[in-house]
Amino acid sequence: MRFAGILALVLVAAASSACRSNAPLEVSGIQLGRSLNTDNTVGNLTTTFSPSDTVYVSVLTGDTGSGTIAVRWEHEGRLASEFSKRVSYKGAAATEFHLQYPGGLPEGNYAVELFVDEASVGRRTFAVRR
Repeated sequence: MRFAGILALVLVAAASSACRSNAPLEVSGIQLGRSLNTDNTVGNLTTTFSPSDTVYVSVLTGDTGSGTIAVRWEHEGRLASEFSKRVSYKGAAATEFHLQYPGGLPEGNYAVELFVDEASVGRRTFAVRR
């Protein structure tokens, strides 16, 4: 009887853990800057860039989950680029996206909007100046 009770607890814990890994991603932060750390978080946080910079945005998720993270980059109110990544994490993680043009970023005002499973989770604005 005692063994059956322990076995039942183990099975419940395993099922609970399996369900949690299929949980939706929960965003704990959004970072914007001009460099990337080895863990995909942003180093050198800023909202002002030069045309030769690469703009990095990192979506921080705080727990186990999976989903599709997407970004929509805008320049002067017009769509500049879109990217998405399907991810599955066990624990906290950072997913990075970046914007860079071979000839340099055009000057002006920009925005990046972030989505998890097609639902907006935040928007950041920034500028590119000489």
